[in-house]
Amino acid sequence: MREVRHLRVHDVTKRFGGLVAVDRASLEVPPASVVGLIGPNGSGKTTLLNIINGVYRPDGGTITLGELEIAGHPSYELVRLGVSRTFQNARVFKTLTTFQNMLVPMLHQRGDARARTRRAEELLELVRLTSHHDQPASELSGGQQKLLEFARALMARPSVVLMDEPFAGVHPEIKSLLIQRIKEATSGSGTSFLIVSHEIPDLMNLSGFMVCLAQGHCLASGLPADVARDDRVVEAYLGHTVANS
Repeated sequence: MREVRHLRVHDVTKRFGGLVAVDRASLEVPPASVVGLIGPNGSGKTTLLNIINGVYRPDGGTITLGELEIAGHPSYELVRLGVSRTFQNARVFKTLTTFQNMLVPMLHQRGDARARTRRAEELLELVRLTSHHDQPASELSGGQQKLLEFARALMARPSVVLMDEPFAGVHPEIKSLLIQRIKEATSGSGTSFLIVSHEIPDLMNLSGFMVCLAQGHCLASGLPADVARDDRVVEAYLGHTVANS
């Protein structure tokens, strides 16, 4: 069992030419927690996930997992260290079978092949994809591909899973299953989740803590209900404040 570690993002900045996409953003994801990350389109949410995930190297700030500085590590190495990722549009290997997809995160890791097979089969059962074991991933529905990507993200027993719009465009039954499995992973193994979503009611019910980004910086953070009714957050989404009734 992997040691579950605390993720800390402190004063992270990322520039693309003259555009400051992420501006001294800070957040924490403690073990066994779900942190929601919200904000209007273009606020820097996915860019921040990409920085944590090693797609981009930050221009400033620090990212630590436990005591380890992880900023700038490549994505495949971050999987080994305990950070995995899902995407708004599921990224599965469509010519591989569902089962073969599950083994991809373990290619750079040592271990018992039989144990890997057993874990892959257990996770496929968890997301109700056992009957698709030998089916090419290209034949799965979009929602099933999201379930496969989610199960694959758990293969290496991560400390933190970064999820970008996991509930967007999926059938309500698949959304319900994803939410249930996220809760179980958090309470059962202590896995943490940092989730970007525009499905704010679902995210509020799932998260214990929420952060709102606007123009690349952290506008508000705290309990989900407090963040959702913060005038600054309302203004960021709607362009104006709403008077208290």
